[in-house]
Amino acid sequence: MPKRSAGILLYKYDNEALFVLLVHPGGPFWSNRDLGAWSIPKGEYGPDEQPEAAARREFLEETGIAVNGAVASLGELRQKSGKLVTAYASESDLDISKIRSNLFEMEWPPHSGKTQAFPEVDRAGWFSLPDAREKINVSQRPFLDRLEASLSPE
Repeated sequence: MPKRSAGILLYKYDNEALFVLLVHPGGPFWSNRDLGAWSIPKGEYGPDEQPEAAARREFLEETGIAVNGAVASLGELRQKSGKLVTAYASESDLDISKIRSNLFEMEWPPHSGKTQAFPEVDRAGWFSLPDAREKINVSQRPFLDRLEASLSPE
């Protein structure tokens, strides 16, 4: 059974231009990576949790801010790793200066026997769709396309 993950892609309009919120993973492995490293705020969930509830929980854990409003489904996709990701969209003008991520611990430096804590998300940003398509993990790009299609007049 593949691992499952769920997240929320926030969007806003600024002077009629569409922007999306992406987060950058924390920790030493990601510290020098940029293009293709960003993600929607998301995380894993088990069989006893519904995807939307998991997406809301993970967004809160990774940003310190709850998404209380309505969300729209962006569907599911399979990442290169095989993990299934379910995403939702919600409009918000979230102030990224207020983002506070939870921490995770890992042995660092490797084989040192020392444990260090790192933020799960070390930064967040609002990106135009062209910029977001460069920044986001390539396997999550279809969520940007689905969001754009869902917001376009028919």
